[in-house]
Amino acid sequence: MMTLRPMIEADLAAVLRIEQACFPRAWTREHFLAEIGSERGTPVVAEFNGQVAGYLCLSVLLDEAEILDVAVDPALQGRGIGVQLMQWACAEALRQGAALLRLEVRATSIPAITLYERFGFVRSGLRKAYYEQGIDALLMDKNLIEEDVDAV
Repeated sequence: MMTLRPMIEADLAAVLRIEQACFPRAWTREHFLAEIGSERGTPVVAEFNGQVAGYLCLSVLLDEAEILDVAVDPALQGRGIGVQLMQWACAEALRQGAALLRLEVRATSIPAITLYERFGFVRSGLRKAYYEQGIDALLMDKNLIEEDVDAV
Protein backbone atom coordinates (compact mmCIF):
# COMPACT_ATOMS: atom_id res chain seq x y z
CA MET A 1 0.00 0.00 0.00
CA MET A 2 1.25 3.50 -0.85
CA THR A 3 0.51 6.77 0.91
CA LEU A 4 1.72 10.33 0.44
CA ARG A 5 2.46 12.60 3.38
CA PRO A 6 4.47 15.74 4.16
CA MET A 7 8.22 15.20 4.38
CA ILE A 8 9.66 15.59 7.88
CA GLU A 9 13.21 15.74 9.14
CA ALA A 10 13.03 12.12 10.36
CA ASP A 11 12.59 11.05 6.70
CA LEU A 12 15.89 12.53 5.57
CA ALA A 13 18.10 9.45 6.01
CA ALA A 14 15.85 7.49 3.63
CA VAL A 15 15.37 10.47 1.30
CA LEU A 16 19.12 11.04 1.06
CA ARG A 17 19.74 7.35 0.35
CA ILE A 18 17.29 7.52 -2.58
CA GLU A 19 18.68 10.87 -3.76
CA GLN A 20 22.24 9.52 -3.81
CA ALA A 21 21.15 6.35 -5.62
CA CYS A 22 19.35 8.37 -8.32
CA PHE A 23 21.53 11.41 -8.97
CA PRO A 24 25.28 11.85 -9.49
CA ARG A 25 25.11 15.35 -7.99
CA ALA A 26 22.73 14.74 -5.11
CA TRP A 27 20.98 17.29 -2.96
CA THR A 28 22.31 17.55 0.58
CA ARG A 29 20.50 17.28 3.89
CA GLU A 30 20.54 21.09 4.02
CA HIS A 31 18.71 21.31 0.67
CA PHE A 32 15.90 19.12 1.97
CA LEU A 33 15.77 20.91 5.34
CA ALA A 34 15.38 24.19 3.46
CA GLU A 35 12.45 22.73 1.50
CA ILE A 36 10.81 21.40 4.67
CA GLY A 37 11.08 24.88 6.22
CA SER A 38 10.24 26.86 3.09
CA GLU A 39 7.14 29.03 3.00
CA ARG A 40 6.69 28.22 -0.71
CA GLY A 41 7.81 24.60 -0.56
CA THR A 42 5.66 21.52 -0.25
CA PRO A 43 7.91 18.45 -0.01
CA VAL A 44 6.19 15.07 0.29
CA VAL A 45 7.29 11.48 0.67
CA ALA A 46 5.66 8.39 -0.76
CA GLU A 47 5.54 5.49 1.68
CA PHE A 48 5.27 1.99 0.25
CA ASN A 49 4.67 -0.81 2.76
CA GLY A 50 5.78 1.48 5.58
CA GLN A 51 9.07 2.66 4.06
CA VAL A 52 9.99 5.87 2.25
CA ALA A 53 9.92 4.87 -1.40
CA GLY A 54 10.12 8.25 -3.10
CA TYR A 55 9.66 11.96 -2.69
CA LEU A 56 8.83 15.15 -4.53
CA CYS A 57 9.68 18.77 -3.70
CA LEU A 58 7.16 21.25 -5.11
CA SER A 59 7.51 25.03 -4.95
CA VAL A 60 4.66 27.42 -5.77
CA LEU A 61 5.05 31.16 -6.28
CA LEU A 62 1.97 33.07 -7.37
CA ASP A 63 0.63 31.35 -10.51
CA GLU A 64 3.71 29.24 -11.28
CA ALA A 65 4.88 26.01 -9.68
CA GLU A 66 8.07 24.02 -10.11
CA ILE A 67 9.01 20.47 -9.32
CA LEU A 68 12.46 21.00 -7.82
CA ASP A 69 13.35 17.38 -7.11
CA VAL A 70 11.61 14.04 -7.52
CA ALA A 71 12.89 10.48 -7.20
CA VAL A 72 11.76 6.94 -6.53
CA ASP A 73 13.91 4.28 -4.87
CA PRO A 74 15.46 2.34 -7.79
CA ALA A 75 14.47 -0.96 -6.12
CA LEU A 76 10.80 0.14 -6.15
CA GLN A 77 10.53 1.75 -9.57
CA GLY A 78 7.83 0.46 -11.90
CA ARG A 79 5.17 0.22 -9.17
CA GLY A 80 3.33 3.46 -9.94
CA ILE A 81 5.01 5.51 -7.21
CA GLY A 82 6.31 8.14 -9.65
CA VAL A 83 2.88 8.35 -11.27
CA GLN A 84 1.21 9.02 -7.93
CA LEU A 85 3.81 11.64 -7.01
CA MET A 86 3.22 13.41 -10.34
CA GLN A 87 -0.57 13.25 -9.94
CA TRP A 88 -0.22 14.80 -6.51
CA ALA A 89 2.12 17.55 -7.78
CA CYS A 90 -0.27 18.58 -10.56
CA ALA A 91 -3.27 18.65 -8.23
CA GLU A 92 -1.43 20.40 -5.38
CA ALA A 93 0.04 23.09 -7.67
CA LEU A 94 -3.43 23.81 -9.03
CA ARG A 95 -4.93 23.87 -5.52
CA GLN A 96 -2.30 26.44 -4.51
CA GLY A 97 -3.29 28.68 -7.43
CA ALA A 98 -0.69 27.79 -10.04
CA ALA A 99 -1.65 27.75 -13.70
CA LEU A 100 1.72 26.48 -14.93
CA LEU A 101 3.94 23.68 -13.63
CA ARG A 102 7.61 23.51 -14.63
CA LEU A 103 10.48 21.09 -14.22
CA GLU A 104 13.86 20.27 -15.65
CA VAL A 105 15.20 16.82 -16.39
CA ARG A 106 18.40 15.31 -17.73
CA ALA A 107 17.99 15.02 -21.49
CA THR A 108 19.28 11.45 -21.19
CA SER A 109 16.60 10.37 -18.70
CA ILE A 110 14.17 8.81 -21.17
CA PRO A 111 11.93 7.06 -18.59
CA ALA A 112 11.42 10.33 -16.71
CA ILE A 113 10.78 12.32 -19.89
CA THR A 114 8.26 9.70 -21.01
CA LEU A 115 6.44 9.96 -17.66
CA TYR A 116 6.34 13.75 -17.80
CA GLU A 117 5.04 13.75 -21.37
CA ARG A 118 2.35 11.28 -20.29
CA PHE A 119 1.22 13.96 -17.82
CA GLY A 120 1.03 16.61 -20.54
CA PHE A 121 4.39 18.30 -20.06
CA VAL A 122 5.88 19.73 -23.24
CA ARG A 123 9.48 20.58 -23.99
CA SER A 124 10.00 24.31 -23.60
CA GLY A 125 13.76 24.80 -23.62
CA LEU A 126 17.22 23.39 -23.22
CA ARG A 127 20.13 24.26 -20.95
CA LYS A 128 23.25 23.03 -22.74
CA ALA A 129 25.75 21.06 -20.64
CA TYR A 130 23.87 21.91 -17.44
CA TYR A 131 24.50 18.62 -15.65
CA GLU A 132 27.66 16.67 -14.91
CA GLN A 133 29.54 15.18 -17.88
CA GLY A 134 28.05 17.84 -20.17
CA ILE A 135 24.50 16.44 -20.08
CA ASP A 136 21.85 18.92 -21.21
CA ALA A 137 18.86 19.88 -19.06
CA LEU A 138 15.53 19.64 -20.84
CA LEU A 139 13.02 22.24 -19.60
CA MET A 140 9.39 21.12 -19.58
CA ASP A 141 6.12 22.94 -18.83
CA LYS A 142 2.53 21.90 -18.26
CA ASN A 143 -0.53 24.13 -18.29
CA LEU A 144 -2.60 22.98 -15.35
CA ILE A 145 -6.28 22.22 -15.87
CA GLU A 146 -9.15 21.29 -13.56
CA GLU A 147 -8.89 17.64 -14.60
CA ASP A 148 -5.49 17.52 -12.88
CA VAL A 149 -7.28 17.73 -9.51
CA ASP A 150 -9.76 15.01 -10.53
CA ALA A 151 -6.87 12.64 -11.36
CA VAL A 152 -5.86 12.35 -7.69
